[in-house]
Amino acid sequence: DVYKRQVLARGAGGYRRLSSAIGTAHLDAGIQGAAHYDLEDLGGQAHGEWLVLTGCRKGAVRRALTGPGTPTDRLAAARHELDTLTATFGHDNVAVEITATGDPRDSALHDALALLATQARLPLVATTAAHHARPSDADLAAALAAVRARSSLDDLDGWLPGAPTAHLRSGTEMARLHARHPEAVPNAARLGAECAFDLDLIAPDLPPHPVPDGHDEASWLRVLTERGAVRYYGTRAENPDAWAVIDRELRIITELNFPGYFLVVHDLVEFCRSRGILCQGRGSAANSAVCYALGITAVDAVRHGLLFERFLAPERDGPPDIDLDIESVRREEVIQYVYDRFGRTHAAQVANVITYRPRSAVRDASRALGYDAGQADAWAKGIERWGSLKPGPGPGRAASRAEDAHDTVPYQAPPSAAEEGEIPAAVIDLADRMLRLPRHLGIHSGGMVMCDRPVIEVCPVQWARMAGRTVLQWDKEDCADAGLVKFDLLGLGMLTAIRYALESIAEHTGEHLTLHDLPPEDERVYDLLCDADTVGVFQVESRAQMATLPRLRPRRFYDIVIEVALIRPGPIQGGSVHPYIERARGRQPVTFAHPLLEKSLARTKGVPLFQEQLMQMAIDVAGFTPAESDQLRRAMGSKRSVERMEALRARLHAGMADRGVPPAVRDEIYDKLKAFADFGFPESHAYSFAYLVYASAWLKVHHPAAFYAGLLAAQPMGFYSPQSLVADARRHGVRVLRPDVNASRPLTGVERTEVERTGVERADDGDPAGPALAVRMGLAEVKGIGKELAQEIVAARGTSSGDGSSPGRFADVRDLVRRVELSTAQIEALATAGALESLGLTRREALWAAGALGQELSLIHI
Repeated sequence: DVYKRQVLARGAGGYRRLSSAIGTAHLDAGIQGAAHYDLEDLGGQAHGEWLVLTGCRKGAVRRALTGPGTPTDRLAAARHELDTLTATFGHDNVAVEITATGDPRDSALHDALALLATQARLPLVATTAAHHARPSDADLAAALAAVRARSSLDDLDGWLPGAPTAHLRSGTEMARLHARHPEAVPNAARLGAECAFDLDLIAPDLPPHPVPDGHDEASWLRVLTERGAVRYYGTRAENPDAWAVIDRELRIITELNFPGYFLVVHDLVEFCRSRGILCQGRGSAANSAVCYALGITAVDAVRHGLLFERFLAPERDGPPDIDLDIESVRREEVIQYVYDRFGRTHAAQVANVITYRPRSAVRDASRALGYDAGQADAWAKGIERWGSLKPGPGPGRAASRAEDAHDTVPYQAPPSAAEEGEIPAAVIDLADRMLRLPRHLGIHSGGMVMCDRPVIEVCPVQWARMAGRTVLQWDKEDCADAGLVKFDLLGLGMLTAIRYALESIAEHTGEHLTLHDLPPEDERVYDLLCDADTVGVFQVESRAQMATLPRLRPRRFYDIVIEVALIRPGPIQGGSVHPYIERARGRQPVTFAHPLLEKSLARTKGVPLFQEQLMQMAIDVAGFTPAESDQLRRAMGSKRSVERMEALRARLHAGMADRGVPPAVRDEIYDKLKAFADFGFPESHAYSFAYLVYASAWLKVHHPAAFYAGLLAAQPMGFYSPQSLVADARRHGVRVLRPDVNASRPLTGVERTEVERTGVERADDGDPAGPALAVRMGLAEVKGIGKELAQEIVAARGTSSGDGSSPGRFADVRDLVRRVELSTAQIEALATAGALESLGLTRREALWAAGALGQELSLIHI
């Protein structure tokens, strides 16, 4: 039998043991959503640091008292279950629980439980067994219970409470309800106080990083940094200014006790480099001279004048922020490396709490109210993306947006579901109350935590749906509050495309480039950006970006940083796009809404663009402490950003009033901050993204064939379809060749042809005397073939045909199907794509041959 047991941790030590027990049970189960517990094992894991309650109606003692048999038999069975608990967890660690549910049988049940407690000399405690906060939430809690049970309220009626009694109660109310056993309430208060502890007591550190003998983490970080600094900056005598920056940054890192953090990130980057995986760091601490010297980022903080203190300072709350962008097709290798390096108990991914949105709320509310799944799905799909359930502003309702031609959301929100009138009012009412409530746990896009102690002692871990992944039961905000350090390992398709391009360049020109090696400040790159010739270029290929580039006319790297951050919903909704462009082009004077804003906004001509500026604005005009400004940053980046910003409104207005900011200016500043609460972009991330903009644009200018081949091989990704990329390649004079079973690789690549080249290719493919470079589409691009079969076809070109001929090219279609097992549909797909033309067949002839061979395939492969 499966029983429900309430276990409370007595102090930080008990919490660690309880969390570890839950995590171990999930890991032992081996599948998502399951946990294997053994009562004896739990007793050994408790070590006397848990308080175990006999439980609610699902507990073993309560079930025994309400089970079959005579009253004497039931009491004996309950006593046996109670004795089992005390024998397992210890007499001093068990309490008998009573709960007032409004059931007429409560009095008799509580008397029996009190008798058991007296006979066993155990404390009797009163609990609320709360499932919701207020009585008015009882129907919502019941609906959510029905959703979890994949049932309806009608079908679940017999299992639900008969009255709204499972809510939080005051001490006075509890004393009145349990007047028959008055000792139960003070006992509960006493035991509750015993179990109280501060979560700071369980805050872990990063795992110690292995260093050579004679070094600690700080000295080894200095050694690694100095090695890279010599490579990128030269010796101290050759570049004293750069070395002064590095020394200052290393001093700050050491003072804040963060050397281990940088060593962990460096270890991950070195793993990627050793495996040929392209990656780049970004984040608050990534844009530093130390990270550049370590190879974590390709952004030179010295050349661009980045102040490390702006991203990492003693006043900032929490650890530095370095995210690793990893090429998407190989990110899983890095994640599994972390698991292998630190172990499943010391490393895990961060959860993502998926909350109800209008569509999911309508779907679940409809099912809870008894509507069939098809009808629920139809109603949910009828709600527009930016729609809401009820009229007026609120969750899911799009507010007024800035009047900008490149806005990303509609200026006017569509009619609400209630105004449309197609969904029953009861469904809308229930769904509206579900909004923003947690629905289920997902996996954060890339967040991982690593600890110096088992992470399951800090938070339970469970298996995720995806194979090989284990995930914490906390989201990133919970992890930050508990002191867990998160590393984001994020997949980025553009890095995959760049790696493919760099490999093609090395293969056909002999030039071995890396992200660090690209020539800086190339005029032709800025010409391309000013012309908005950016199809396929990272981050600046959308229509909005293309429309902005000729207006902004970037001519230096920081202009690209601005461009990356400018066309974002935050600046758009805050009305920052047009003013910045006008000021940058000299058509408007640079002004500040208040003199106190000059310090934070001078770099961007009085217009807020970055999250860091918003944090500095709060410090300058509202008197926020650095820790409070960091809370503001976290509020801007959270799912409940608008609500959390509203909670800070009074503090912001009071601080601005104290500093003499006029009311109208206060409202203007708050509106700017609130606009960034949706989609503010950090300057530290914009720098790293800007470098990828520059790198991809440089490849497009100087190695167009490799650039387009990399993009096509990395599909699906980016803004444009493969057909659009092929058309753009041809506009730039790059030949794009069809897939060919005798010439193509599994993925799109570059090959040399004898065809007369265009001026673009002659200037840019690195070998003006040789044949032109062309893009050859990969066999995996053919619909119905896929990467695995494409690899089989390419591998079969190196095997004998079976008729005594030498291995290599396929002689004809029959030779192809002898070497590779293909279905009729797959042969027809190759024929339709023109991939069989090198076998002497036109598309039509190849299709006829495919039909004829289809009848012979079963005989060929017998």
